[in-house]
Amino acid sequence: MVRSLLLELGLFLTPFVLYGALLLATKGSVVPEHWSLRALAGVVAAAVALVVLGLFLFEHGHVAPPGSHYVPAQTKDGVFVPGHSE
Repeated sequence: MVRSLLLELGLFLTPFVLYGALLLATKGSVVPEHWSLRALAGVVAAAVALVVLGLFLFEHGHVAPPGSHYVPAQTKDGVFVPGHSE
C-alpha cells in the first residue's frame, strides 16, 4: 500500500520537478515569480493526467507490481478463502 502511494506521489511530482529543472536551465533560478499561472495550470494538469494514467495502468495493465492487487474474501466449494494480495 505504501509503495503504491509513493509511486503515485512520484508520478504527481514529476512534472513539477521537470518544470523546475527547465526554469533552472533557462532562467538560472526557480523563484516563484517565474511560475506563471498558465504554466502552473499546465503542470498540474500533466500531474493529474500522470496519476490517472498510473492508476489505470497499475490496476488494469500488466505492469502492476506483485502484491498490489487485492483479491477479496470468498467462498469456493464451501470453503472460506480469506482475502489476500496477489
